[in-house]
Amino acid sequence: MGCLDDPARFLEPTAFVDSDAPDVIAFAREVCARETDEVAKAVRLYQAVRDRITYTPYCDFRSPETYRASACLARGGGFCVAKAALLAAAARAAGIPARVGFADVRNHLSTPRLRALMGSDVFYYHGYAEVYLGGRWLKATPAFDRALCERFGVEPLEFDGRADSLFHPYDRSGRRHMEYLRDRGAQADVPAADIMATFEDAYPNLTKGARPAGQFHEEARPAPGD
Repeated sequence: MGCLDDPARFLEPTAFVDSDAPDVIAFAREVCARETDEVAKAVRLYQAVRDRITYTPYCDFRSPETYRASACLARGGGFCVAKAALLAAAARAAGIPARVGFADVRNHLSTPRLRALMGSDVFYYHGYAEVYLGGRWLKATPAFDRALCERFGVEPLEFDGRADSLFHPYDRSGRRHMEYLRDRGAQADVPAADIMATFEDAYPNLTKGARPAGQFHEEARPAPGD
């Protein structure tokens, strides 16, 4: 025991997956109040984090609080890493082993403003969660909320607690949406220092300062004729 895949390791709170935070515990209890089955709890938590927490890539990436689960919950918004941390923290609070995973991806449905700020369509350290259900680890990606998916013309990503849930490779129109370029694996906690250093180097214009959380939703409005 004690190896990375030992689920018992992933029930304890960590610095960024702070499942012992009172607000995270209350959130998990409220979401799972009517559920007794672990799969049903995990699905409810996934849906709550996906849709109640607004997705935004316009964060203060130099602040550790940007990456912390409880801070994401308090803000009601965050980017993929923070939302993955929140899902993992809420799952742990509900008694379900969970961890955070990371991958480098190419996103073809960004906005012109975000693409200009990043200078690239490659997103390093895209975050997802993994939950331990039915004796195996399952990937769950709660990043894009339902309202944002509607604006982009992308089906909301579902999670049924029985199979991996990753971003669909194509949108409703058949355009390529996301490609996974490199899987960085799963960890007990968010490697915030590594992510901050990578973002500072790769996206200097994006990391200069935070922007309004709702701005990305506004940018994602379909162009006339779409």
